[in-house]
Amino acid sequence: MNSTQILLSLAAAMCFGLLFNRFAKKIGLPNVTGYLVGGLLIGPSLWGLLPIKFGGLIPESALSSLSLISTVALGFIAFSVGGEFKWSNLKQIGTKAITITFFEALGAVFLVDLTLAAAAFFGIGGITVPVAITLGSIAAATAPAATLMVIRQYRAKGPVTRMLLPVVALDDAVALMAFAVSFAIARSLAVGEKMTFLTMIGEPLLEIFLSLLIGAALGFVLSFSLRFFHSRANKLMAVLATIITGTAIAQWLDLSALLLCMAASAFLANFSQEADALLSQLDDWTPPLFMLFFVISGAQLRLEILPQIGVMGAMYILFRSLGKYFGARLGCTVVKTEKTVKKYLGITLLPQAGVAIGLATIVVSTPGFEAYADKVQAVILCGTLIYELIGPLLTKASLMKAGEIEKER
Repeated sequence: MNSTQILLSLAAAMCFGLLFNRFAKKIGLPNVTGYLVGGLLIGPSLWGLLPIKFGGLIPESALSSLSLISTVALGFIAFSVGGEFKWSNLKQIGTKAITITFFEALGAVFLVDLTLAAAAFFGIGGITVPVAITLGSIAAATAPAATLMVIRQYRAKGPVTRMLLPVVALDDAVALMAFAVSFAIARSLAVGEKMTFLTMIGEPLLEIFLSLLIGAALGFVLSFSLRFFHSRANKLMAVLATIITGTAIAQWLDLSALLLCMAASAFLANFSQEADALLSQLDDWTPPLFMLFFVISGAQLRLEILPQIGVMGAMYILFRSLGKYFGARLGCTVVKTEKTVKKYLGITLLPQAGVAIGLATIVVSTPGFEAYADKVQAVILCGTLIYELIGPLLTKASLMKAGEIEKER
């Protein structure tokens, strides 16, 4: 595909993102939902179901070229979330966020694993044990971008929001750990390999450790280099360079770009007096990038996969939701949070998008797992479609019920 067509697809994504953002606001929906619907309408999926020869304003050939934007956007999203890991914030919350995160993330993993494995045992829905274990591992992932966008749009403030931000940030670390361990087991079952401690535990922990270590090192370099720049523009460019470099290093070394960029931002937030001003400046710069991320994600959704997943997809969506909700409630009960946090936090954790899609992509590209990969990808993409259209609405409604969004906002 030539550069002109790619630029036109990019322009179409921005125009329809703006249009449906306006439409979403008119009917009281979060921006994220408008972006996803706009992307779905101009992507190849919807048009492929119609009896006309038109690949959409963002055709299939353009999506692969635009995937770089999604990759970079995830780095920026992770950097924004990592800024919440200030020691003062964590000290105020204490171990509560960590405890709740483990309960809600592993609650989703456990419930999806248990129910899908039981379905596989009884031969329901064509489910197999490797698929059940893989889907359970991906169930832990939450979409920090969608949650962050809703909080920013409505400027939500209160105990639920304060707990939600660190939980969402920590959630992906737990999800990556769960996926690395569970998928190693699923892959071994699929290809008949012998499971070892190194493949199940050692390699996943090494990936997490290296991601955090390199991210912290980049954060140190950024914090040190800021003293040599005086203008706001140059400091912002240093931040942008750090995020892009971190994303590139993660791809090069096959590490987690999310954890790496989170660690860089967390280091900056704790060891630089300029962190708050820089993160605020970055927030002013990133809305177009986030908009493109969600429009492109909407264009990548596949409507034709809905009939393929049947019982398996319905079970995944239902039991992941129940695992998140009741896991969060149980965690809140253990650490004795406010009643509003206990009641509404679990509902705000339902959105699922970029991280889950990224993990599904790893499944598809893994040798020896080809017989199961299509089913896993179909379920995750269908779940993304439903969660990302409904999840932001539920997040907004929960924060309003908790009294953390003013009606006029």
